[in-house]
Amino acid sequence: MFTVIITADFDHMSEVAARLVADDIKEVTAKKDSYILGLATGNSPTGLYKHLAKTANAKTIAPSRVETFNLDEYVGLPGENAQQRALHPESYSYFMVQELFGLLRSKFKETNVPWGTLIDQEKLVSELLAYPEDWEEQGADKGKAIVIKRDAKSDYLRWIRRDILDAYAEKIAERGGIDLHIIGVGGRGHVAFHESGIPFEENEMLLVKLDENTVSNAVEDGHFARKEDSPWYAVSMGTELVYRAQGVILLANGSRKAEPVAESLLKDPSPMVPISYSQIFSKKGGKMIYVIDRTAAGHLWGKFDELKQRGIEVEDISDGHASQKAGDLKFFRDPETGCIG
Repeated sequence: MFTVIITADFDHMSEVAARLVADDIKEVTAKKDSYILGLATGNSPTGLYKHLAKTANAKTIAPSRVETFNLDEYVGLPGENAQQRALHPESYSYFMVQELFGLLRSKFKETNVPWGTLIDQEKLVSELLAYPEDWEEQGADKGKAIVIKRDAKSDYLRWIRRDILDAYAEKIAERGGIDLHIIGVGGRGHVAFHESGIPFEENEMLLVKLDENTVSNAVEDGHFARKEDSPWYAVSMGTELVYRAQGVILLANGSRKAEPVAESLLKDPSPMVPISYSQIFSKKGGKMIYVIDRTAAGHLWGKFDELKQRGIEVEDISDGHASQKAGDLKFFRDPETGCIG
């Protein structure tokens, strides 16, 4: 099932999405002990997180039964050691404490952020140059996946592959997989740091050399003063792992997101627009919901019939009656298996 919910603005988008997340947490934790929630950073989910924290603090959901896995983390933040890098104001670990974890009176069962801050960027670059046969680039555009071979001769590169990348995906699998993923969308349609042009297949956890556009957006959004201050590498879930969740909620607001949102829905899936994997995910039986504001839906108006022909239903609740309508929206899970369907 694939649904696009069009909301009035950022606040409305955040309220609707938070209600979907909270309802799913309540439904799943009524049947099993733990709920595995995938989390994104960036501006789009910040309102959702505030609503979710209020819901948790009101004891409507039980945070102690929720375990979280974030999508990505920078490599190359300033700092003399991993601890300083993890505490840097622009680290995603810091972001999550500021925007969600620190707002909770009762903490989540466990939180996980990819371990990119353990990697020393200078050492990484040095080893990549010294051992060119240990890795290969993947990607049809400027952002590249650095695929380290399992039998790499470099101890450092082999450690990154085994203990930073593979170990994160394995931990998610050990928990039984992610129940629900919250994701955003980059300016070119990327999800997390799965950059435009990186193949969908065989990319669970990625080491990424960032697209210059991604770095520019980080500066434009105020995260770094200039490109030279921004990291140029990151650790990230790839689409293959992101969309292995039971359900995915994509958030998008603002005019910068309108084009990639439309491309991901109105054109066939392509690695050039990573969030277009949403269509593949839906056809495989995954529950896919876009929650977007009217501006991000700018290229969809007048094309609802075309979307319906592609198996995508549109719910326009941006007309001022959202509170009543939003209450009827939820994930529908099989009562026996608990799977979204």
